[in-house]
Amino acid sequence: MQPPRPPSLTLRLTLLFGVVAIVVFTGFGWFIERSIEHHFSVGDDAELEIIAQTVSQVLASRADANSPETIEQRLTDILVGHHGALLHIAGQDGRGLFASTNGPALSAISAPLPGNREGRENNALFHWNDTAGHNYRMLTRRVAGVAAGGMEDMTLSVAVAIDHHQQFLAGFRHTLWLMIASGILVMGFMGWFAVRQGHGPLRAIVARIRHISAAELNTRLPPESMPRELTDLALAFNDMLARMEEAFQRLSNFSADIAHELRTPVTNLLTQTQVALSKSRSENEYREILYSNMEEYERMAQMIGDMLFLAKADNGLYQPDSIEIDLHKEVQELFEYYEAWAEERGVSLELDGAATTPGDRLMLRRALGNLLSNAIRHTPANHTVKVLLHPADNQSVTISVENPGPPIPQEHIPRLFDRFYRVDTSRQRGCDGAGLGLAITKSIIDLHGGNIEATSGDKGTRFRITLPAALKAIP
Repeated sequence: MQPPRPPSLTLRLTLLFGVVAIVVFTGFGWFIERSIEHHFSVGDDAELEIIAQTVSQVLASRADANSPETIEQRLTDILVGHHGALLHIAGQDGRGLFASTNGPALSAISAPLPGNREGRENNALFHWNDTAGHNYRMLTRRVAGVAAGGMEDMTLSVAVAIDHHQQFLAGFRHTLWLMIASGILVMGFMGWFAVRQGHGPLRAIVARIRHISAAELNTRLPPESMPRELTDLALAFNDMLARMEEAFQRLSNFSADIAHELRTPVTNLLTQTQVALSKSRSENEYREILYSNMEEYERMAQMIGDMLFLAKADNGLYQPDSIEIDLHKEVQELFEYYEAWAEERGVSLELDGAATTPGDRLMLRRALGNLLSNAIRHTPANHTVKVLLHPADNQSVTISVENPGPPIPQEHIPRLFDRFYRVDTSRQRGCDGAGLGLAITKSIIDLHGGNIEATSGDKGTRFRITLPAALKAIP
């Protein structure tokens, strides 16, 4: 079962815009609503405070009044100009001293309210709803006033209607949240549109990439004409195209090299066969021609075997053994194998050091044999090929194969391990082989998790192999 496809970048960014819009607009809406409610509450409290202070002054100066009717008129006049204002005054024993007549009787809440008695008796502000469903902002306060019997504590209750505030807030909330919802939708659409427009350069890159064929790998994306965010993408894609172009070029050269290497022995075989059939020959002559053909067959078989080895190594089809190998012993046996050839060329062989490493004995023997044969081949007479073994540390061992001789130009060093690559392109096939030896050596070292490098100078050429002390797992 395939994993679900991740959502598109457009959808992700649009949802992100929507979430941000919801958070921001909702936060602003909540803040605006609370601010307006606070504004009305502060205004109502100020209005109640003005009424309460004025009434308190009247009650405190009641001794100067001419009659109770005059006091009541003055209290009634205080309420004039205040929207829906109500007043109730109760004596110390709870008897009503004054009550406004233009609204519900506040004496109904003169009785202690559950859970709010202490605050309301001292000086409290609270909301109150009458039986008709009207909303009031109410203030209760204990004040000292002049009564018939002298000074006594009185309970002053003042209320102002806030229905018009509630109605305004309800309408405002409806409009506000409708605008917020609309704003969120608009922001979501604008986010989607912006993301689509922002992806325009990316779509242009995709369209351009679609038209790049194997014959147009030299095409490059111009990073300087792209948005800053896509510059790295363009550079990375250009690097990938460069690697692909190099790989295609190497593959093309590889195919050409294969054709060239196979054409020569096939041509020789064809020519020798045509010559053999051109006239009747003796048994010895036919035998010589067959021996000659056999040499060509062996050369072709060796080259095909080398190519097959490289192909399998590239595809991870080789799993090297992991046995402990005495490198000194292996190199000594290789010296014995090449001893006659080296003496014929006037080259001496020298081995120094000792080391062991886990690995595939036949593969490492082949890799060391390739390096040793190359070194003997390119060493002038009366000089020495040296093989140095050194356990570099607990993690790795090194093998150096050094030979004096003409230095290899530096421009050829990085390509020494390429297949069919020859430093001297004028050399013809023959004793130098097909140019696969170093490529095979590198593949073997790679299979063992090591590395190989080449250096060359006036004193000669050196190949240095580093192998791990413990064989790494083959990926």
